[in-house]
Formats: sequence, structure tokens, C-alpha cells
Amino acid sequence: MSSPHTFDAVALPEGVAVAAGTALPRLDVSTPQATAQIYLHGAHVAAWQPAHASAPVLWMSGQSHFRHDKPIRGGVPICFPWFGPHAEDTTAPAHGFARLSPWTLCDAGEVDGAVTLTFQLESDNASPVWPHHFHADLRVTIGSILKLDLVVHNVDDAPFTFEEALHTYFAVGNIAQVTVSGLEHAHYLDKVAAGASRQQGSYAISFAGETDRVYMDTTAACIIHDPGLSRRITIAKQGSASTVVWNPWIQKARNMADFGDDEWPGMVCIETANVGKSAVRLRPGDRHTMSAAITVEAA
Repeated sequence: MSSPHTFDAVALPEGVAVAAGTALPRLDVSTPQATAQIYLHGAHVAAWQPAHASAPVLWMSGQSHFRHDKPIRGGVPICFPWFGPHAEDTTAPAHGFARLSPWTLCDAGEVDGAVTLTFQLESDNASPVWPHHFHADLRVTIGSILKLDLVVHNVDDAPFTFEEALHTYFAVGNIAQVTVSGLEHAHYLDKVAAGASRQQGSYAISFAGETDRVYMDTTAACIIHDPGLSRRITIAKQGSASTVVWNPWIQKARNMADFGDDEWPGMVCIETANVGKSAVRLRPGDRHTMSAAITVEAA
């Protein structure tokens, strides 16, 4: 009898294979359009590189823990159903339980050369501090564009409220040379300054120190301008009203056991999110979809 947390219950399309010898169950995708890696642990997309790109688009830490009780550092962790520390229980895992839970592969297919894999998390994986009944699906479409659709369905008999984020780590040449456009004039909470409310100017974001900002009331696409790798990465989104921008810089990177001391110049997080006042409230029977579409092109 097959386990829901293995891959033998779903027929895999051509170009998709179960990885051998990995610490956690993983699917490897290799098609003429792109390569990718996805773990069942957290439904975690750990790698994506379209055929036309000269370098990986997603960043992974060389110090990441591949353990059932730890989140994976890099790629696309899923934050759900809360963001950051739990508001009431300090022992609850940061960013929720979704990125620590085993998801189930429930569907796989291929259309026009792009592979779509669907993973599901159900309420039997939930935390006692968030005991609502729900289904969450992550649809990952792997082709020349990486498309991520996080669908949350309230199957409870009462409404509930949740936060969510696709905590995407992007690989860059050197963070000191990177700028991010698309959030001009947006208001944000500066978590480095104890959550102070600020407004972005009429210019792109640049990086000269630890950066941890929650941009609110924005549905805009963001563009990472990366002269070090001579490329632009565009993150377009739907169903998302907040965007998080993060780089830990020197000291915070040193303080994290799963983050190499000298890795911080090579990454930036641009997170498609609904957090804080953008948290989603669902009535019984309702669904909400948050989507990100990632493209890369030469600069």
C-alpha cells in the first residue's frame, strides 16, 4: 500500500523522476524548457532554471538542513497560516507549520512542454494553535516561466483568518549592486527599525545593510535588476496585497545555523504575500488563490 508522502500514487509525466539518495523525498524535473527540484517536505521548490537562463534563478544555502523537523533554507518556503512568530504562542514554529509538514503529491501532468505538479496539505497536519479544517494546494508549473498557485480552501464550519507568503529566495550576483523596482511610493513596515511605518521614494530599492520590509497595499509586480548576472527577474502576482523584501546582511546571516556566514551577498528574498492587515479571511466553503509568476531575461 502506497504512503501519501511518497510519489508512487501518481503517474509522473516524462521528464519528472524521483531523486535517488536524498535525505528527504524529492522530485527532479528535466525538460527542454527547464530543470527544477521539489521536495515533499513543505512542498518546497528548491531549484528552477529555464533553458534560456545561464545560472539558477533560485538561491539555496549550502548550510541548509534537510531534516523532517527543520525548514529548508532557500528556494520557495511556504509560510502558512501565520507569518513570523505566532502572535500568542512563542513555542509555535516561525512562519507557520506548512514549511515543516509533509505534503502529498496529488496530481501531475504536462501541457505544451510545461510540467504541472500539485501538492496538498490537509488539516490533519495542523498545529493545536491553529486547529481549523482546511485544504491547501500548491500548483507548481515548471517551464520557461515558474508559476506558483497557493490555494486555501476552508472546509471548516466556521470562518478563519490566515497569513501566507511564498518566501522566495532569488540568486543574485552581488546584493550591493542589485536594485528592485515596482514598489516605488509604496508604504512599508521596516522590521529592522522595530516596525516603523515608512514610504518608499520614487526610486528603486537598493541594499546597503540588513533589509526586512513588509510593503503593504500593493499588487504590483517587482523586477530584480542584477548587473552581476546580467539579468532581470520579474515576479508578477495575483491575489496578493503585500510584498516582503529581505536580505539578512552580515550579522544576521552569522546568527543563523542554516545560513552560511558569507552567503548573504548572493541572495535576495522577494515574497508574494498576504500578511498583517492583508491577512485573508475565508468563510466556510470559500477558497482563496495567491499566485506568483517568475520570469528571467538577459539585461
